[in-house]
Amino acid sequence: MDKFITLKSTCIPLPLQNVDTDQIIPARFLKATTREGFGDNLFRDWRFNSADEPNADFILNKGLEGKILVAGKNFGCGSSREHAAWAIYDYGFKVVVSSFFADIFKNNALNNGLLPVQVSDEFLEALFAQIEKDSATVVEVSLEDEEISAPSIGQAEKFEINEYKKYCLTNGYDDIDFLISKKEEVEAYETSLK
Repeated sequence: MDKFITLKSTCIPLPLQNVDTDQIIPARFLKATTREGFGDNLFRDWRFNSADEPNADFILNKGLEGKILVAGKNFGCGSSREHAAWAIYDYGFKVVVSSFFADIFKNNALNNGLLPVQVSDEFLEALFAQIEKDSATVVEVSLEDEEISAPSIGQAEKFEINEYKKYCLTNGYDDIDFLISKKEEVEAYETSLK
């Protein structure tokens, strides 16, 4: 995984509530066993019509760029598919902002290098309004300070991240990488028991 310290980026707005994991990555695309390629089918049924042509009205087809997905409340609800986090990350997003995340999605995101930033309903609404006015709006997310700021609206908020997950993200570790990083300490401890 990539290390995450601070990100400054424009945002892609998805002002829909209750976006579930089947909308994020439909079940028919869950046959692969590696994480790569899922971004191609992110929001597949919204991005493409029944003839498999791009839906010009969907936000990801409007030529906007950004590494921050700003989503409505209760993002990632539904079934517990890790592939949803894989698809968002593989598409190029590094952060998802919402006023509420389903717990399983939040944990899957953190385990796969995607930072879920939970903000107040008021901050989320102000951010959506600003992005609608100016799609070039830049947001800064500092994992070190656990803060998201939007200078163009003069607002910032703190968010909470589990200390272990914060450590893993800032070092680019998944759970296995973390254990490998502790190999010498584990070996020293085992030696001390002999």
